[in-house]
Amino acid sequence: MLALLHTSPAHVPVFDALRDEDHQGLELRHFVDEKLLARARREGPEAVTDAVRDALEEAVAEGARAVLCTCSTIGAVAESAGADAGVPVLRGDRPMAAAAVAAGARVVVAATLESTLGPTVALVEEEGRRIGRPVAVRTLLVDGAWARFEAGDTEGCARLVADAVDAVRDADAIVLAQGSMAGAQHLTTTSVPVLSSPRLGLSAGARAVRVG
Repeated sequence: MLALLHTSPAHVPVFDALRDEDHQGLELRHFVDEKLLARARREGPEAVTDAVRDALEEAVAEGARAVLCTCSTIGAVAESAGADAGVPVLRGDRPMAAAAVAAGARVVVAATLESTLGPTVALVEEEGRRIGRPVAVRTLLVDGAWARFEAGDTEGCARLVADAVDAVRDADAIVLAQGSMAGAQHLTTTSVPVLSSPRLGLSAGARAVRVG
């Protein structure tokens, strides 16, 4: 069983659909705690370390062979808190960051929440160092998109993100920092590779379950 730690219930059907497409037979169990993101935005990601550790312990107690954190804002906290979990604890956006730096040295990180920019930029830079490639990272905050997502207008959110991404110039890759932005990936018309995390992250989680 792969446990997924979410900070929005909107991610549950997305990952269930990806599982049905790519990983039939993989058991998923979803743990949703919207308060984690709200507190991380107010006080900083480190403020939720204990709560994330408790969530990981609960997932392992229920039989998880691996845990995938789908929230970019708290992904680094989950990785760190998972060091003693006894099972692999993965951040869902790491495979996306690795793909971005593999594409080139100029990476744009797009987000709908400002709290996501710092952790994602740090992750992209970390993946650049891992392969020995200096990376120039720029950020793009899509105003108004998060409000639409919170209101349930996922299509409107995706359209705002896609329009903003299509205006980007001089980039080798564009990263959609939050899983909630993935719908914009198929609306963009730019020739620059646009990367999102859900499919890549779930594949990494599935591999971790098999290895474990």
